[in-house]
Amino acid sequence: MPVTVIDRSLHGSLLTDTVKDIASTLLTKCDLTDYNLTIVLTDDIEIKSLNRRYRSQHKPTNVLSFPLSENIGLLDEGLSFKELGDIVISLDTARKEAFFNNQTVIYKLSLLMTHGLLHILGYDHEASDSEAERMSKEETRLLHELNLCRRQKMTSLAINVDHIATIRQARGIAEPDPVAAAAICELAGAEGIVVHLREDRRHIQDRDVRLLKETVKTRLNLEMGAAEEIVLFALEIKPDMVTLVPEKREELTTEGGLDVISQKSKLAKTIERMEHVNIPVSLFIDPDIDQVKASLDIGATYVEIHTGCYADATNEDQQHNEFKLIQSTAAEAHQVGLRVNAGHGLNYLNTGPIAAIGTIEELSIGHAIISRAVFSGLEQAVLDMRSIVKNSVLL
Repeated sequence: MPVTVIDRSLHGSLLTDTVKDIASTLLTKCDLTDYNLTIVLTDDIEIKSLNRRYRSQHKPTNVLSFPLSENIGLLDEGLSFKELGDIVISLDTARKEAFFNNQTVIYKLSLLMTHGLLHILGYDHEASDSEAERMSKEETRLLHELNLCRRQKMTSLAINVDHIATIRQARGIAEPDPVAAAAICELAGAEGIVVHLREDRRHIQDRDVRLLKETVKTRLNLEMGAAEEIVLFALEIKPDMVTLVPEKREELTTEGGLDVISQKSKLAKTIERMEHVNIPVSLFIDPDIDQVKASLDIGATYVEIHTGCYADATNEDQQHNEFKLIQSTAAEAHQVGLRVNAGHGLNYLNTGPIAAIGTIEELSIGHAIISRAVFSGLEQAVLDMRSIVKNSVLL
């Protein structure tokens, strides 16, 4: 079942791999595993030219299909793989339509590939009302099958304001205020606020969390270790969710994911206590399927996948390998019923591909945004990152 992806948009191999996976799944669902399909990813300029030449339409469109034959049964009977034809997709238009409809780019590409493949198979929604209904039903069926492991809505952005508190604590005064920073972030479009209340109180203080619980309008995510003192504080405050993370006093920042497997008993008891007062729990884990399974076993609602190794990659091959590990772990977690977030080390250069993974709901980003805010202001820094997350495509 060879699928050929030709990328004329220069968006790179990560997107090519994902498109190939989706197309291969579609051929399987349509019982076409012995056929070859070519997907061409291009831009508005080329697809406008094709649309004008073959359809007399003087404008860009999202997808065009070019079947090799009107009758699949007559295709290349002597070949081991028979050619279906080409599906040409404009990534420019796909991204714009995804943004307008609050869809992930990957979901939009899934929809366009499904639509294009059905045209190659002889479906034509413009032929009649009954044919349009028949095509719509088949499209819905295929998309439902694809969406067993893919989200439809865009990734959201939650902002960690710990570093605002770090600056304040360096002088031991009242400014800058992380509570005020959280309000600015929300006004600029952040869909969540994250703070990490550490045992040593090196940045965020108890008072900050209490005030944030009263003032955050979106969702307050309290990162915390499973120390009894912090657990009791969370049970009292009742944030919108908690994320359990590993914590060492000597570390500058969280250095990796929880080893859920070796701490199942302790973490399960903490999750049970949180659930008793209706606080959903996320576990911060490395991209490891065994850690996903352990998280599911002890009753977590979410996992947050640690993206630090991806962010710290020193060459393209290493980054690609780390990305694929995150992508496969997120898909596995989503498939077994866990909700999926991700974060750590993400910045204005590396966030786009992670935000485009269809099974990740939310990214938690702090240091990069606060660092940029020093030069551009906090509101603009949030707007810049939000634009990257909402317009993400695998690079």
